[in-house]
Parts: sequence; C-alpha cells; structure tokens
Amino acid sequence: MILEIIGYIGSALVVVSMLMSSIVKLRVINTIGSVISMGYAIAVGAYPLALMNVCLIVINVYNLVKLLRRQKPYELIEGSPKDALVRYFLDYYKNDIATYFPQFAKGVSEDMKLAYMVCCEGNPIGILLGSRQGDAVDIAVEYTTPAYRDCSVGAYLYPKLAALGIHTLRLANPVSDGHKTYLQKMGYQESGAEWNRTLS
Repeated sequence: MILEIIGYIGSALVVVSMLMSSIVKLRVINTIGSVISMGYAIAVGAYPLALMNVCLIVINVYNLVKLLRRQKPYELIEGSPKDALVRYFLDYYKNDIATYFPQFAKGVSEDMKLAYMVCCEGNPIGILLGSRQGDAVDIAVEYTTPAYRDCSVGAYLYPKLAALGIHTLRLANPVSDGHKTYLQKMGYQESGAEWNRTLS
C-alpha cells in the first residue's frame, strides 16, 4: 500500500510539472517526480519504467544546468507608460499584474511617468513602471511574465538601472504575499509599509 502511494505521488508530480509555466520549475518538479517514480519502479521490479525515469532525470538535469548557466540575451528599453508597446503589455497581463499589485486594477495613473521594459530575443518579458525622484524610483509595478520568474530579469535589470544613475528603488504600494517573497530574494528591505533596495 505504501509503495503504491509513493508511485502515485511520483506520477502526480510528473503530471503537475507539465502545468508549470516556468521552464525551471517544470524541470525541477519533473526531476523530483521522476526520482520518486524510479524508486517505485525499482521496488516493484518494473525495470523498463525505472530506466525511462533515469533517462528523464538525466535529460532534466542536463537542461537545468544549461538553463542556469546560459546568459539570457536580455535587452533594456526605456520608454513611457504612454508607449503603444508598454500599454499593450500592461493590458495583456493586467489580470496577472493585479494579483501581485492590487492597486494596478485601476490601470495606469498620472504619477506613473517612466517605464523600463526588459525583452528577451525580441519579446517583452518584464516591466518596471513608476516615477523618478532624483536618483530614486518609486515603483508602481515590477512585473515579469510567468515563464521568466527565476529572478534573472531583476538580476539583469538592477545593474542597468544603477548605470543610469538610479541608486534606490522604493515600493510603497500594497503587494501580494507572493511578491513579498520575490522582494526578499532580490535584496529589498522592509521598513514599515515600504520596501527599499539600494543599487550599487
């Protein structure tokens, strides 16, 4: 009975991994599921199934190493919230953006003066929207599309902003618990109702 439960867990993880929009998460969860399924297959003597899972594990690990080592060809575009591409991007992802930034459900406000968009191989994948006060930016939205949520966009963006003379990022608007986790990973410090990050 316990072996069957383990087998079901492994199979469930492999299936769930296929629902992941992030390629990294897909590979990681699929690898875990394949390891469990391999253990189950060996325990019940299903060696062809075990061999298949070994192959899946090798393929996943190989691709994960490639994904994590590869320097993604990101590009930074400085624009305005009024630009057609920026408005299209914000409108296309508005429901997902609002889950992380609830105040954005109202749309672009007058105090949002600047927009920095990150593209990968010609495709817009992330945006920072807000207003600049000297060497600081008050963030209204910092959003990345689901497939690129491995913190690499922020790691690319922040040095670029520093090179443009921006040394502080401030976020005072309410954010979801999920986005708080991202802010902590990216080095933001919480101070009351505000999050701050210093750029070197």
